Amino acid sequence: MGRLTTHVLDAAHGCPGSALKIELYRVEGAQLELLASVQTNHDGRCDAPILQGEDYRSGVYQLHFHAGDYYRARGVELPSPAFLDVVVLRFGIDAGQEHYHVPLLISPYSYSTYRGS
Repeated sequence: MGRLTTHVLDAAHGCPGSALKIELYRVEGAQLELLASVQTNHDGRCDAPILQGEDYRSGVYQLHFHAGDYYRARGVELPSPAFLDVVVLRFGIDAGQEHYHVPLLISPYSYSTYRGS
């Protein structure tokens, strides 16, 4: 069975992005179907895969990382509106691949991602 995992690293503070809300959506045409809403642990990771089992199938997905709320909770003063409030990553999954890992490296003004292992 395949699975989707993620983790968040806070480049501005040099630490894991803990207590950051993440939502996973399946993209169906113009519609978004919410599949999961999780929060990262002390290590910036989710306690379990965000997607697995029979829900893990080929298609287009979006991860929504609530970076603005995370930085505000850390006491970072952000402009209004924040430059990066919710970071949205849209990507495809081929269910023939057993594991997709989509990490996020964030700061209040930039982010990067890649397909990890």
